[in-house]
Amino acid sequence: MANIQTNRWHLQRRTFLKGIGATLALPALEAMRPVMAAGTCGGHPIRMAMLYMPNGVRPDRWTPEGSGDKFKLSPILSPLEAHRDDILVMTGLQNKNSFGGDGHYVKTGGWLTGTTITKTTGSDINAGGVSMDQLAAQQIGQTCKLPSLELGTESVVSGIDTNVNYTRLYASHISWKAPTVPLPCEINPRVAFDRLFRTKSHNGQKQEADQKSVLDLVREDAKRLQNKLGQSDKQKLDQYLDSIREVERRIEQEAKSLGAGENLSPELAKHLGDLDARISKAMGKASREEELHSLPRFDHGEHSRIMLDLIVLGFWSDSTRVSTFMFGNDVTGRNFSFVDGVNGGHHDLSHHSNDAAKLDQYERINRWHIEQYAYMLDRMKQIKEGDGNLLDNSMVVFGSPIRDGNAHDPKNVPVVLAGKGGNQIKTGRHLEFDSGTPLCSLWLSMLAKAGVKEHSFADATTALRGV
Repeated sequence: MANIQTNRWHLQRRTFLKGIGATLALPALEAMRPVMAAGTCGGHPIRMAMLYMPNGVRPDRWTPEGSGDKFKLSPILSPLEAHRDDILVMTGLQNKNSFGGDGHYVKTGGWLTGTTITKTTGSDINAGGVSMDQLAAQQIGQTCKLPSLELGTESVVSGIDTNVNYTRLYASHISWKAPTVPLPCEINPRVAFDRLFRTKSHNGQKQEADQKSVLDLVREDAKRLQNKLGQSDKQKLDQYLDSIREVERRIEQEAKSLGAGENLSPELAKHLGDLDARISKAMGKASREEELHSLPRFDHGEHSRIMLDLIVLGFWSDSTRVSTFMFGNDVTGRNFSFVDGVNGGHHDLSHHSNDAAKLDQYERINRWHIEQYAYMLDRMKQIKEGDGNLLDNSMVVFGSPIRDGNAHDPKNVPVVLAGKGGNQIKTGRHLEFDSGTPLCSLWLSMLAKAGVKEHSFADATTALRGV
């Protein structure tokens, strides 16, 4: 039953809709305002998401024209036109600790840590530090169901890249709980959905509960709550539940072609429990072995958007306040022929050698990624919170740890920040920084605005000017 206070107009922020096998945290409602947690913006928590794109950008088509609030979006960034007033485009940032080593792994492994990874071909991987998202998870994520949510679209890769003698494990991780503990991305939308909204049930009830929609499991509790809410809160709750239903429906459509479990570390698997049994019916595979070991086959665009929608739902419900998403692993060979005008793999086209045809396709792939980013911002702006919206109370970064995939250039990395961080950030600007300005100064600024107390981070000792 929902944890509802005696006063019908005052709800605790940690109110849940419950049923056998499901627990749904609620979005911020007007009835919660008198008892919302302190240390937030207008009673609303600050959220933080980091979206990673591999293989860099076409540099001559990325940087906006003009500076400050007098700027024009570049061709690659043009899908963000509707969000121009909600973003900061930053030029001139770099992670100096990624200058050595190879062209890819050092950059990806150190993107959110600001450190240099250990060169190794074995299991003794070391990122040199804790990633900024995990610092946030430690300090602001512990009150949530999930301190952080790591999502992706490609399984963890292993083996050795003999071209540079680095283990390929570095290609699959941007989140580091400890220098030697990478957090793998969950690539199965069903498993990620269950982590957000389902609970472990007793064996006798488990199979039946796992075959039902989450909303069916909490239906009675939802009805009881709606009888106590005002009209505005009823509409907000209906919108929230409809969004959950829509994502759940899309996951079901994709589920038959998704693999499960092969990308989970033993540590993570221990905490998640028996995942394969939980999703077996939804997967529709012929056998458990096929379900666990089949390779994912799916529409990459829909897969990516479902994952972005799950982050939005996680933020909306305050099930998590910190998330990362990898559009693809580093050095990914994913074929992008589904994009008009593209005929080839992402990594190969990033090595364009200034060939006009390859450069054009490379740019189209970059712009496709920005379109997905814009999609997520659209969804967040549709969700009202107080006098603003979910995006206003968030910070959502899109970026890559290298500038030009052909040159593996780690200077002047592409990065965009969306959201006002609870009205702490003046957006709608193109900020140009002196060459060599630490990217980690941005990470330090974001951590401070999220309420994380860190005086320095990697090579950054001060927050980023203007953010």
